[in-house]
Amino acid sequence: MKVLFGQSYYQHFDPKLAEARRPYPPLGTMIAAAAVRDLGHDVALFDAMLATSEQEWVRSLDRERPDVAVLFEDNFNYLSKMCLLRMRQAALTMIGAAREHDIPVLVCGSDATDNAALFLDAGAEVVMTGEGDATLVELMGRLDRGLEAASPDVAGIFHRSASGDVVRTPDRPNIKDLDALPPPAWDLVDVDAYRRIWLDAHGHYSVNMVTTRGCPYHCNWCAKPIWGQRYNARSPESVVAEMELLVESVGPDHIWFADDIFGLKPGWIGRFADLLEERNLRIPFKCLSRPDLLLKGSTIRDLARAGCETVWIGAESGSQKVLDAMEKGTTVEQIVEAADRVHAAGFKIAFFLQFGYPGEDLDDIEATFAMVRRSGPDDIGMSVSYPLPGTKFHERVSAQLGEVRNWVDSDDMAMLFEGPYPTAFYRRLHEVLHMDYRSHRTWQALKRALAERNPTAVEPRSVAVMIRDRLRLPLARRALMSETEGGSPTVTRLRTELDPAAAAAPSRQPDHDPTPGSGGRGPDVEA
Repeated sequence: MKVLFGQSYYQHFDPKLAEARRPYPPLGTMIAAAAVRDLGHDVALFDAMLATSEQEWVRSLDRERPDVAVLFEDNFNYLSKMCLLRMRQAALTMIGAAREHDIPVLVCGSDATDNAALFLDAGAEVVMTGEGDATLVELMGRLDRGLEAASPDVAGIFHRSASGDVVRTPDRPNIKDLDALPPPAWDLVDVDAYRRIWLDAHGHYSVNMVTTRGCPYHCNWCAKPIWGQRYNARSPESVVAEMELLVESVGPDHIWFADDIFGLKPGWIGRFADLLEERNLRIPFKCLSRPDLLLKGSTIRDLARAGCETVWIGAESGSQKVLDAMEKGTTVEQIVEAADRVHAAGFKIAFFLQFGYPGEDLDDIEATFAMVRRSGPDDIGMSVSYPLPGTKFHERVSAQLGEVRNWVDSDDMAMLFEGPYPTAFYRRLHEVLHMDYRSHRTWQALKRALAERNPTAVEPRSVAVMIRDRLRLPLARRALMSETEGGSPTVTRLRTELDPAAAAAPSRQPDHDPTPGSGGRGPDVEA
């Protein structure tokens, strides 16, 4: 059969990401397409990341004339977890267009898992739950035999019964042997288009890879509709082999490892670094980790050996009270120490910061500013607390949610529940935070340059921006405080179920043996 794959994250519809000009192809979609091609089917890819409208999907349907359309969202794109309204609208439009062409549609993704009836009503024949790869392979086998995709015998799907009820079949186990999956179908992607965008905007070309699926930690605001709290990892040998293939076929200058947690299994990063050194393969990369994991053993040293350029961590807050309320299982001291040690090892660290969690007050916000100044991260990203279906956070604030329960795009910054302060406060806080961050960072760089008698090490433009920010900051802070009117700085903190020690222990993985020395509490994924 001819199968047209697509996904509904259009960078064109997300102004902040479109301006950043850092597109990555839909890796999860490409892996699913490769698996279906291995069954002997003819596959094509509609890449919404580079498209400008749903009409391009329609043209792709006309051109490819597929027997089946599969909307398989890229589960490695964190924005897909956020179920942005503009992307949902695109997905529903794409499903409708396929049905108008009398093409059956199979759908997989976070938003579809959380809102299956909506997608079935739009015309999807089946909504796959969870990661979807194995389910899709089984569904394609049914269609190849002339059977309907929707069947109570298929695990891991939503479908409508003959009476019109939405039926969810039993969940399908997550894939454990990730090495058995085919490499992503990079030949379906317009690599040259991606390369041109990257080189024009940033002077280098970055591609994406994944080494794991899932996250075993307990942050109570983090959605896990695809993998739950399961964590599975590829072998370092498999990952390095794929890197070698990418070097030969795509030629990247940089890699983004899109894992929720990179290198969590004991010894994984060390073995990865050894293999790269043995093969004389060194490509700068960025990845995601946690401050407590970075501080374990030789993790930082091994990341440096492997070529890590930047490690991002979910710092979230400089207030221990807020971190504990989030059930992060990390401490402010660990964040600061991790930043110091990463910098000492010669590479960069960047912070994700989150504001507006219930119970956060102005003192907590100032503590976060102070932590950022003290740690000197090389980049920061800010968001506000965002209630996502399936999380404990969502359950606890669900009574406060109105009709609008999702952002339109990633730059929305709207408070969807009764947070400590109104939306206008956090949108202005975003401006103040970045002004403070830029000016402090440039000031520290200038002081170092002057101490080394090398003032030209800091660009004059950066100094000019610092002076501008320093002059504007007092007025911006006063304007920020004016937005606190009507806020609830004494709002009651949400109850938590895990103490800091329990939150710091990854959930036990039922198919793994306990880590030696872990007392049987943790899985064999502890770094």
